Amino acid sequence: MAATPVTPSEIPVLDLGPFLAWEEGALERTAAELRHICETIGFLYIANHGVPRALVDATFAEAARFHAQPVEAKLAVKVDAQMQGYLPMRGSTTRTFDPKADNKPNENEAFFVKREGMPGIANRWPEDLPGFRETTLRYYTALEFLARRMLPLYARALGLPANYFDAKCDEPLSSLRLSHYPPVAAYAENEFGIAPHTDSTFITLLAQNEIPGLQIRRQDGSWMDAPVIEDTFIVNTGDVLNRWTNGRFLSTPHRAFNTSARPRYAIPYFFHPNAETLIDCLPGCEVAGEAPRFPAMTMAEYMAWFRGRNYAHLRKDLPAAAQ
Repeated sequence: MAATPVTPSEIPVLDLGPFLAWEEGALERTAAELRHICETIGFLYIANHGVPRALVDATFAEAARFHAQPVEAKLAVKVDAQMQGYLPMRGSTTRTFDPKADNKPNENEAFFVKREGMPGIANRWPEDLPGFRETTLRYYTALEFLARRMLPLYARALGLPANYFDAKCDEPLSSLRLSHYPPVAAYAENEFGIAPHTDSTFITLLAQNEIPGLQIRRQDGSWMDAPVIEDTFIVNTGDVLNRWTNGRFLSTPHRAFNTSARPRYAIPYFFHPNAETLIDCLPGCEVAGEAPRFPAMTMAEYMAWFRGRNYAHLRKDLPAAAQ
C-alpha cells in the first residue's frame, strides 16, 4: 500500500481551455502535449474542461445517497448481465493486471449506469430516491460530451485526421460507476479497495475526490499517490486505446484504498467506442516487419471478455454459489 511521493511534473496538468475555445493552433499544441503524456505516463489531469463544479458535487452527493440506503433497497436493483444496476460489496475481483495474483474481492460496492436509448440498455433505477436518476443522467451526458470533444486531440496526437474517431464513437458503449469505498483501517495481504488494474476504456474520466486514495504505478514498478487538484479530472488511457495504438499509448495500472475514517466515493466515467467498432491496429501504429500485438476485436467482443474475467456474476467457471 505504501507509495513514494509524487513530484509535481509526474502527472501533468493539461489545460483544455484554449482548445475548447477554438484558439488558433491550440488543437495541435494540446495534441502534442497529450501525445507525450500518453506515450510516457498514461495519466494526466485536465483543467478548464467545462463541466460545472455544481454538477460534479451533486453527483457525488447522489452516490452517497444511493449507498446510504439499506442493502435490501440496493439489491432491488441488483446488477444484471448487461452490468446495469447495483454491484454488492466484494462483488468484483480484479484480475486484469496480474491474472495469477490471489486477489481478494474488492472492498467496494457500486452502481452502474449506461447510455440510455441504446439497444439492450435498460438502466435499473431505485424507486425511492427522487432526483437521483435526473442528476446522474445529467452528469453522464456532460461527461460523454466532454469525452467526445476530446476525440480530435487523440486523433491528432496519433497523426490522424481530427475527425477520425468521431463516427467510431458517436454511440459509445460507455458507463458511469458510482462507487463507495468504506473505511478500512488496515488492508490484509492482496486486499484492496480496488486491486491493481488497467481500465477497459478508450479513456476514463475521474472527477476529483476530496478523500484521496488513488495510486498509479510508475514505469519502474513503484507506486505514487495521485494528489487532489481541485476542479480537474484525472484522465487515463485504457486498454482499448492501448490495443488500438498497438501498445504505443500506455494503459497504466492503478489501484485504490480508503484508509481514512470516512466513506470514500468515486464517480468514474468509462468512455468506449461504439459496440460494432473494430479495435485493430491504427494507421501509423504498425511496426515494420511485425504483426500487430493484439488480435482485432469489436468493442462488444472485448467488453464481454473483460467483464467475464472480473465480475463474479458473469463468470462461467464459478459454481452457482460463487455467482
